[in-house]
Amino acid sequence: MTATNTARASSDNSSGKAHYDREIDARGLSCPLPMLSTRKSVDSLQHGEVLKVISTDKGSVSYFQSFARQTDLELVSWHEQEGEFRFLLRKT
Repeated sequence: MTATNTARASSDNSSGKAHYDREIDARGLSCPLPMLSTRKSVDSLQHGEVLKVISTDKGSVSYFQSFARQTDLELVSWHEQEGEFRFLLRKT
């Protein structure tokens, strides 16, 4: 697992790039490890910052949806591409 602080990615809609402040690469990890990493990173987010999480765990979709409902996070978006799930979570 790699947690990376990043500069804000372009939010230019024409380029298709998503805006995020931090990224967690949890590919290859099974639950609960992607969620534990996410919980740790969420604590360091400031109001309005966005965390991008990449996971290959199929169970992560329902878990992130539930996690966002139960916390001060907004699940901005998620999508699956070639077995990878990408989530954008904003701290509210």
